[in-house]
Amino acid sequence: MKQGDGHAMFTAECSHSFHFHCVASHDNQVCPVCRSKWKEIPIRSPGLDPGGRSRNDALMDVAHRLPVPQRNLNQWHIRGPEPGVFNDDESLDHLPVIAESNNTLDNTSDTTIKIETYPEVSTAPRSHSYDDFTILVHLKAAAMAAIRNPSLSGDQVSLLQSRSPRAPVDLVTVLDISGSMSGTKLALLKRAMGFLIQNLGCNDRLSVIAFSSNARRLFPLRRMSDIGQQQALRAVNSVIANGGTNIAEGLRKGGKVMEDRTEKNPVSSIILLSDGRDTMNGVGMNSSYPNYESLIPLSIRSGSNREFQIPVHTFGFGTDHDASLMHSISEISGGTFSFIETETMIQDALAQCIGGLLSVVVQELQVCVECMNPKLCLSSLKAGSYRSHVSADGKTGLIDVGDLYADEERDFLVSVKVPAESSQCETSLLKVKCVYRDPLTKEMTSTESGVVRIQRPKIAGQEEMSIEVDRQRNRFRAADAMVEARTAAEQGDLAGAVSILENCQRVLSETVSAKSRDRLWVALDAELKEMEERMVSRHVYEVSGRAYILSGLSSHSWQRATARGDSTDGSSLVQAYQTPSMVEMLTQSQELLLSSPSTQGLLQSLWSQPKPR
Repeated sequence: MKQGDGHAMFTAECSHSFHFHCVASHDNQVCPVCRSKWKEIPIRSPGLDPGGRSRNDALMDVAHRLPVPQRNLNQWHIRGPEPGVFNDDESLDHLPVIAESNNTLDNTSDTTIKIETYPEVSTAPRSHSYDDFTILVHLKAAAMAAIRNPSLSGDQVSLLQSRSPRAPVDLVTVLDISGSMSGTKLALLKRAMGFLIQNLGCNDRLSVIAFSSNARRLFPLRRMSDIGQQQALRAVNSVIANGGTNIAEGLRKGGKVMEDRTEKNPVSSIILLSDGRDTMNGVGMNSSYPNYESLIPLSIRSGSNREFQIPVHTFGFGTDHDASLMHSISEISGGTFSFIETETMIQDALAQCIGGLLSVVVQELQVCVECMNPKLCLSSLKAGSYRSHVSADGKTGLIDVGDLYADEERDFLVSVKVPAESSQCETSLLKVKCVYRDPLTKEMTSTESGVVRIQRPKIAGQEEMSIEVDRQRNRFRAADAMVEARTAAEQGDLAGAVSILENCQRVLSETVSAKSRDRLWVALDAELKEMEERMVSRHVYEVSGRAYILSGLSSHSWQRATARGDSTDGSSLVQAYQTPSMVEMLTQSQELLLSSPSTQGLLQSLWSQPKPR
């Protein structure tokens, strides 16, 4: 027995540690985590608070259902030989998607994606020409239940969402189990994986890769039936932390699982979690020009021949991870980068991510913009990290968006050159067409907007900029300032970096959005200020500033929620991209953590520590 932060700790023969008062109330001599038999167990004195065990403890609930293993028969997934080809994925056996009622729509093109367009002004003098007239293209994916019956009330939608079919997922988790992960950090990672496993459905498939100095597939791509969940949990609970950090090899094996599988679920994704830097491949922050792309398998690089990549969602936690590497991996593959400042947030950050992955309603989305006037041409498309292209003649533009989660929104700014009109009272500008695949039916469908027009009177008064357009201009301005500030900071000019962010704040404060106290402007202003504070010194920037900025850039460039520091709290203003499915999963995670006495004991010492700035 050992002492830990004022609480007596008991370490069993299996190496798992528990608070004395928790384990003393345990009813048998079987480890609640790995199910190993104990020879000894401490006896609780009558005056000791037993603490108890919460029924809502997600990981322990699953672990307690596992049968007591027989000696030497439980380590097949670790000790057995690893195949050279990972084509042993469990066969898919999906139930057919059946219409739930007579109200199910045959033509989903009017409901799956809603298109709205906003010109910067609705009226422009006939004699004026514009080199950079801006139109906002706003897209929103419907909720899963609403797709099937848009006439339902809010309560009916919520009820149907819990019952309606969704696109099943193939998910590969790549977990860092290097020596720096030992202790509480590894325990929290295992608990977060338990939450993930519990929330996958029987048609979802999961594979687990663990890496330290080398990488190994702990668990093949298996359906998350009751048996599959138990086997996956056993594999995760069996790992111990030791060795170096070989992120490249872990990612290579994760990509290989996806490449070698014989069948594919509609949605595929890789989740990479690490607290350190790659120590095995000679690439890192100490290099003058780190070649991060060399660590990324060809199968998931943007330069491969496939039109849409398998996204790698990366999670860097603690103060020592390589944020630049994790951001590069996510950016190249089309995933997001989340910065988990303290280990207590691991499960919440993972919950937010899988809340999105388990709600995909649109795939392979392409947005086509077409000029409707022979005198017009496109000058630019602002699409963040999404690939975009304007034709040589400037008449059409294309944006590759990919997947959309239920209720997710996307905003793109289209700039056109608008000539003066000699006699026409109206100018037709453009129309928007969305082409996408339904992940359940696999059918391609499309939907179009109406033609965007502006009035062209001979004389027009001063018209205020559309707040919708202004809001998104501010978002792009802020993102550009973050890129410039990060470049200055990496070159050692922290004062210049702070000045760039302050100048951006001043510019935004004079916009229409700021004058109306628009919520996004308030959020951007707070975010820029937070970044300035994380650049107060070189030490603070290295510890948290770089990761905070990169996770913010990832969120804005993909318009998708990421964890930033400790900001997965839904009340945080910077969580502008959270969807209801993300919020629901995040709430479930937080409720489980708060209701579990064993988790409270695990986190108590970490919560009492100051934020690592």
